[in-house]
Amino acid sequence: MPVSTETKAAPVPPAKAVARDAHWASKLARLRARQLPEYTLVICDDQDAKRHLDETLRDLARCRMADAENGRAHSDATAKAEEEVENAQEFFDNLSIELTFKALPRPILDGLIKRFPPTEAQAEDGDAWNPETFPAALIAAAHIERDDEHNTVEGMSEDDAQDLLDSWPVAESNALFAAAWQAQQIVRTSTVELGKG
Repeated sequence: MPVSTETKAAPVPPAKAVARDAHWASKLARLRARQLPEYTLVICDDQDAKRHLDETLRDLARCRMADAENGRAHSDATAKAEEEVENAQEFFDNLSIELTFKALPRPILDGLIKRFPPTEAQAEDGDAWNPETFPAALIAAAHIERDDEHNTVEGMSEDDAQDLLDSWPVAESNALFAAAWQAQQIVRTSTVELGKG
């Protein structure tokens, strides 16, 4: 029996399937390229600067309400109030310290929690991690620092974080840990409910 020397052409996938694959590949690339969420804690010890900023923001809100009530688009008083807010914000920003924390990828956060398990007594109290050692580790792992060109540079060490937690008043220590934990809790997705149509 003679052997055929003809080669069969490879099957061509349906055009719809190819389009779906390209669409999914593009969507997957976008999902993988997403930046991790960040949360910033702003610390300002100058209460007068904070109070002044709050006052200018309230004045601006009043001006905008008056504009809306009187059917004006943008009054001179509103423009002046906006300028005052800008100046107060700049003054406040110059006196403030910002600490930025990023969300950690899930395996890293899980590994960190496993690294600092609760003692038996802490677990009985409902703790998922050791509250004496985990906060400093999370703060250090999640903290990011950027230079003037916005490049990420080395941030806080665990020792630095523990020193701040130990030396600050309890409310501020809690706020520091809460900021690092808040970065882990940010949800940037929304759900869409579909009709039963």
